[in-house]
Amino acid sequence: MRDFSNDHSALALNTATLGHNLDGFGAGWSPEQVIDGCAARGYGGVVFWRREIGVNAIAIGERAKSAGLKVAGLCRSPFLVGPLAPKDKDAIRDDFRSSIDMAAGLTAPILTIVVGGVEPGTKGMRDSLKLVAERVADACEYAEKVGVRLALEPLHPVYGGDRSCLVTVRDAVDLCNAVNATNLGLAIDVYHVWWDTDLAAQLKRAGENLIYGFHLCDWLSETRDILLDRGMMGDGVADLRGIRHAVEEAGYNGVCEVEVFSKDNWWKRDPNEVLDVVVERFRAVC
Repeated sequence: MRDFSNDHSALALNTATLGHNLDGFGAGWSPEQVIDGCAARGYGGVVFWRREIGVNAIAIGERAKSAGLKVAGLCRSPFLVGPLAPKDKDAIRDDFRSSIDMAAGLTAPILTIVVGGVEPGTKGMRDSLKLVAERVADACEYAEKVGVRLALEPLHPVYGGDRSCLVTVRDAVDLCNAVNATNLGLAIDVYHVWWDTDLAAQLKRAGENLIYGFHLCDWLSETRDILLDRGMMGDGVADLRGIRHAVEEAGYNGVCEVEVFSKDNWWKRDPNEVLDVVVERFRAVC
């Protein structure tokens, strides 16, 4: 396992850690401010959300590159199924392709996919996952033309109804195998997989060819909001080093992306403090 105690060049910031994924939160830093703040502290990469980028993907990507940062990814695709997805399948396809185009403009190698919950009118996960496979397969062909890889992110089962019918790494690997596209893989997020006692075995199934990303945060033992009360690394009950060991044993050696949704704690702090604490925790507990 890699030693990060004196080297955080593999550290990437997901800007959700500063509250940039939802309106009304965070200090309102621009993408340029985020880039400068990360570069000054020796981060290796940054991951943006679509809402921050607008029509400025190329300029922001070039700004990051000139600062010595890799744009490690983009969040995220539209929901593809479920109650929060666009009602029209053509609208889903068009928005999916727009997100792929934005990733390409940023020169972000990976677009994260959160698939959406159970499709209205169906029960359980199977029918929804079949629809996901169809829509992802179509997007893989489009993404391959512009050099973007798609990373399925299984979410914690608590989100199964509305946000993700894909709730285990097992099912995510199965879906990748079913689609069988060379640019489709997985994003492994500690928040969503820490509980899974079968995780190491499923990561081995995936192997280095399917693991595209690894996200860090923590699960607070008394979380007050399932969506917006994630813990900073070291503040919760997840076995961070054990999970990273399993991810790296499976062949992953890319950046580690810190993604902390925290409306009542970290999003209320000075971004400079947050960026400093992320470096300290990454070196000390991850």
